[in-house]
Amino acid sequence: MSGFAPRDDIMPWSRTPRTRMEVARPAFPDELAPLAMQGADLPRGLLAGGLQRSYGDSCINDGGALIEMTGLDRFICFDRTSGLLEAEAGVSLAAILKLVIPAGFFLPVTPGTKFVTLGGAIANDVHGKNHHRAGTFGRWIRSLSLLRSDGREPTVTDDDTSGLFAATIGGLGLTGIITRATLQMVPIASSNMAVETIPFGNLAEFFALSAVSDASHDYTVAWIDCLAKGDRLGRGIFTRARHASDGVLRVKPPGGPSMPIDAPGFLLNRFSIAAFNEVYFRLAGRARQSTMSYDPFFYPLDAIGNWNRMYGPRGFYQYQSVVPPEVAAEVTAEMLRAISDARQGSFLAVLKTFGDMTSPGLLSFPRRGTTLALDFANRGGPTLWLLDRLDAIVREAGGRLYPAKDGRLPPAMFRAGHPALDQFTTHLDPGMSSTFWRRMTP
Repeated sequence: MSGFAPRDDIMPWSRTPRTRMEVARPAFPDELAPLAMQGADLPRGLLAGGLQRSYGDSCINDGGALIEMTGLDRFICFDRTSGLLEAEAGVSLAAILKLVIPAGFFLPVTPGTKFVTLGGAIANDVHGKNHHRAGTFGRWIRSLSLLRSDGREPTVTDDDTSGLFAATIGGLGLTGIITRATLQMVPIASSNMAVETIPFGNLAEFFALSAVSDASHDYTVAWIDCLAKGDRLGRGIFTRARHASDGVLRVKPPGGPSMPIDAPGFLLNRFSIAAFNEVYFRLAGRARQSTMSYDPFFYPLDAIGNWNRMYGPRGFYQYQSVVPPEVAAEVTAEMLRAISDARQGSFLAVLKTFGDMTSPGLLSFPRRGTTLALDFANRGGPTLWLLDRLDAIVREAGGRLYPAKDGRLPPAMFRAGHPALDQFTTHLDPGMSSTFWRRMTP
């Protein structure tokens, strides 16, 4: 394959599975079309990739070809009055923040890491702590250019009636290669955040806090102790925030500690997680208010380079679900009881309510309801058994799972959770594929 070279060092952020692919890394836009037009002739097609922060196999193409887009990371235009930004798809959210914060703007929606590309954020229609106010990332995309494997490169806008825009937002890179996009920023007066943290004793208290806070604050999220039982089931720490009304407009400088090697596989177990959860909950102590930089609020895990190595050489599974609001309290409780009974606590357990803003993408994950995000060290059979048990609970409730987070999502559950799947497939690019898509459509 012209322009591609074999590599076996690319993997999802969960570090499972490991793969071998033919990889190209173009540096200029005119290098893209000759690469893309090879896709239709490849047995396993090709996929555009970014910074590989998806946890599952939606960002890899095992045995196929991958185009690394990180070399195409140029800004094209930034209007410092309106906040409208046009950039190549390989630019990272970190680079965008470095440009727009000093001008008094911020990302309208951001996931829990700034080390994702613009194209990746669109392809996964990422969400953040402000879904109840802002919806998903795709709601703020005004236009995008899409290189198809036949060499065409249409530009589609958010008022597109063909369906291609809706298929590409959250479309996991399967409708073509996103080459550039225009994104609307939001104005801020400060790069600091006014933050309030409130410990809560159980799930009922979480839902009460969430209802009040979603109405009063732009950003809401909760950490929960997934090993707590009985009347403490679902206890945790609720965080709500808004951008500070005045202060500096300062970008956090890069750098920080990094995990140089894999942690021992036995380090994260039910005893260490239980001890951490107890200490963390007690340290929260009482409700408090503070002012902090945007970076530790939105991106706490970015402070540690290669933090995924703490799960050991076998990696881990990320699991994120959303269930309808009518059954959210009972279903979340059932999931937490299943986790506690299995004695496989999640080190990073996050609970949040999604608002009623409809996602623009046909395969977008967020919907009105409650989302629970969990991670589990890969212990083989016992871990997979627990995830199957959680699947059954979520599916019975009429919920769905997040493809960007889950590396073992069953095809039947994917189809059940995405009723627009047949409509989406009419916009597939025949030259594009991924390990995830081949699993979903055997």
